[in-house]
Amino acid sequence: MTSRPFAAAPTRYSATAIALHWLLALMLIGLFGVGVYMADLPVSPQRLKLYNWHKWAGITVLTLSLLRLLWRLSHRPPALPEALLQTMPGWQRLAHHSTHLAMYVLFFAVPLTGWAYSSASGFRVMLFGRFPLPDFVPISQVLADNLQLGHRVLAMSLALLVLVHVAAALKHQWVDRDGLLARMLPGQR
Repeated sequence: MTSRPFAAAPTRYSATAIALHWLLALMLIGLFGVGVYMADLPVSPQRLKLYNWHKWAGITVLTLSLLRLLWRLSHRPPALPEALLQTMPGWQRLAHHSTHLAMYVLFFAVPLTGWAYSSASGFRVMLFGRFPLPDFVPISQVLADNLQLGHRVLAMSLALLVLVHVAAALKHQWVDRDGLLARMLPGQR
């Protein structure tokens, strides 16, 4: 029986993880922009169209987030480079892990509160305008008002964390010049 050498630990994310990361990033930016824009529009066919798009895109983000979480649980991400770990202050390591964990929680909390808000308002979520999704909270204006506020606060929190995440990635790329960003860029080797 021959022994197989241990495979080297990956130094970059897998192609699937990279694709899910950038697809979710683009969708979240679009959803946030549309959400802010549509919130103050007067009632009109355009506003209703945007709300419906926002809902099905939110459900798509929820689904992709579940796929991303399952992928991450079954495919361990690359460890931070040893040289970086030796120079990174403890608070930055904590911020790194805390930000990622908080973003994953919000990837689920934001669309779920939006879906619940829609249900409590009496407006069924229609995936792609064709497939009705179940309402999972009762119709209640008080509940709808609370869920609307919760959805907004959580979405703003996610946007803030995404900005922190992007700022940290750019710091690593342009200030530290440690190549950390290349682990998540498509087409890199």
